[in-house]
Amino acid sequence: MIEKEAKERAREKAGQIVSQMTLREMMSQLLHNSPAIKRLGIPEYNWWNEGLHGAARSGTATVFPQAIALAATFSTTLLHEVGEIVSDEQRAKHEAFSSKGDRGIYKGLTIWSPNVNIFRDPRWGRGQETYGEDPYLTSSLAVSFIKGIQGDDGSHLKCAATVKHFAAHSGPEAERHHFNSVVSGKDLEETYLPAFKAAVQKAGVDGVMGAYSMLNGEPSCATGLIDSLLRKKWGFDGIFVSDCWAIRDFHEQHHYTSKPEESAALAVKRGCDLNCGCTYSYLEKAYSKGLISREEIKRAAVRLFTTRVLLGEFGDNIYSVPYSAVASPEHCRASLEASRRSVVLLSNDGFLPLSPDSISSIAVIGPNADSRAVLWGNYHGTSASYTTVLEGVKNVLGESVRVYFSEGSGLVKDHVERLGENDDRLSEAASAAELADVVLLCLGLDETVEGEMHDDGNGGIAGDRNDVRLPRPQRKLLERVAESGKPIVLVLFSGGGIDPEIEHMENVRAVIQGWYPGEAGGQAIAEIIFGLVNPSGKLPITFYRSADTLPDYADYSLKGRTYRYMTERPLYPFAHGLSYTSYSYRSICYDEKANEARLIVANTGSMDGEEVSFVWCSIDSDDAPPNPRLCGFARTAIASGEEREVRIRLDDDVFTLVDKSGSRYRKSGVWKLSCGGSQCDVYSLSLSGSNALYLEVEI
Repeated sequence: MIEKEAKERAREKAGQIVSQMTLREMMSQLLHNSPAIKRLGIPEYNWWNEGLHGAARSGTATVFPQAIALAATFSTTLLHEVGEIVSDEQRAKHEAFSSKGDRGIYKGLTIWSPNVNIFRDPRWGRGQETYGEDPYLTSSLAVSFIKGIQGDDGSHLKCAATVKHFAAHSGPEAERHHFNSVVSGKDLEETYLPAFKAAVQKAGVDGVMGAYSMLNGEPSCATGLIDSLLRKKWGFDGIFVSDCWAIRDFHEQHHYTSKPEESAALAVKRGCDLNCGCTYSYLEKAYSKGLISREEIKRAAVRLFTTRVLLGEFGDNIYSVPYSAVASPEHCRASLEASRRSVVLLSNDGFLPLSPDSISSIAVIGPNADSRAVLWGNYHGTSASYTTVLEGVKNVLGESVRVYFSEGSGLVKDHVERLGENDDRLSEAASAAELADVVLLCLGLDETVEGEMHDDGNGGIAGDRNDVRLPRPQRKLLERVAESGKPIVLVLFSGGGIDPEIEHMENVRAVIQGWYPGEAGGQAIAEIIFGLVNPSGKLPITFYRSADTLPDYADYSLKGRTYRYMTERPLYPFAHGLSYTSYSYRSICYDEKANEARLIVANTGSMDGEEVSFVWCSIDSDDAPPNPRLCGFARTAIASGEEREVRIRLDDDVFTLVDKSGSRYRKSGVWKLSCGGSQCDVYSLSLSGSNALYLEVEI
């Protein structure tokens, strides 16, 4: 985190720079594509840059698994490493490109990541960008990622991170430009705000981005929470930026204002320093009408230049990264390791891991079997190399096993060839399945099917989903391949949960959630299938059985949503994930002084592994969620036959509740801590085959 004295020095220098500007020059610097001011030696700067899971949209970069997949690792250490690599590559690009006069979009040092919105509904296309449905998990991973992005110098920023989208956005995508999120005080404090607070107070995040939508009747980029909560209560002193063209929505969509100059003035007055878009070009008109003062414009400009000073844009740069760091072998190995840890084994009747010696042939089938697009997820860079599942299987098996391949179906279209008839690849897939000893069926989605709504501010084409089923052509493919009677390993690719509807298919022997697994994702999945890597990922979201069990998508209440408030039995619960080995939880104690749970965990199986251990807390109170909530987790490598002490630092708010008005308070009484490798309810434990430990703590 930037030290207070260093921030003051940067702010003073920024003030000196801004004080030399004319009012018109100040206004020009409040747009994301800030022009050069040559007479002051100020170069042009484009603030818009993405780095969700790798330096994005500026050419070659290391592409890590999508954010939701990184969340499945439950590893703060890994998220910090990913953040460091993203910022290293972005700074290397910035220095190389700017030395050649290229200061365009996606080439700056301000990274508009991470997305800390809560993945409250599986239909939300952008849920893949988040760290899942739990506020504590999201907070923990975001803090680590931000620290990795920004560096640990204390007086300079390697890159500047920006958390988004303040404060409660999570769909619907198609309505985001005019949608009003109605959120109770309790849900805001308990669920939607904690990650933003942690980013500010624990990570010292430099930027916060507002959402397109309104929040309780106010545009999110001009909500009173920017000043009252973010700045005054939490102490945020960085920059607030609008989502792209969101300020235009004030008058065109929300009808909160009537003219662009009114929107521009309102946003700056309410604390939005930077306009991604062009509405701030009306600030001059707003000033002439008396809608905004010079001091309010200067305040925003000083904040922006404080960040640029901290980044070393004005002769005080301590960070210098050679261009050779971009997609380096070391970074590519880190991406592969992240992929290995992110994959979740959802079900397995003992069929996996497969031994190459036990089969003579395998059919790799499905629209995602040899797809590069499925490796990416949205907001990605261009990897120097990719490994699809088909390629990964061939890498692992070599020439010893015959590999058959069929695309089987389109991702969402009824045919593969442009002039082909419907189901034009089904017979090929069936033939391949019949010839093989085992089928690896790769189904699901990609960024063209679920993602961000397409509009002026992004390149997305997808949006939300209507349900949690596979697309119709893939459902037909699954049925046809299952008719072969051959054992099937089903690999699902998606950002949100999918119900593949396989209860009647006895020959589906294992199900794997592959997410959008990054540039080497196919290699990681193949290594897991053939036992070279022990799966260790856990679900950061709930997999629901049907969208019919979910509340109205537009309802932001948590009732009936996420593991904390749901009442229906899920398909696969939050924190679920199987291993090829087994773990036993043998003791638990709580150290009040350290706010730490101490566990003894043993690997009782025959394979080395990494276990994610969870601590959940609950108390009998009307203000408590109906189900125990996550309050601590740790990922630990445990060798076969080894017993380890695992120390888990608990959430600072572990023994607090939030009342209906949104006030958080420390709750006295008997709290129950439960611990295990999954949630500790009967259903979760039955799926994992593990045990749980329980402890009562008097507060």
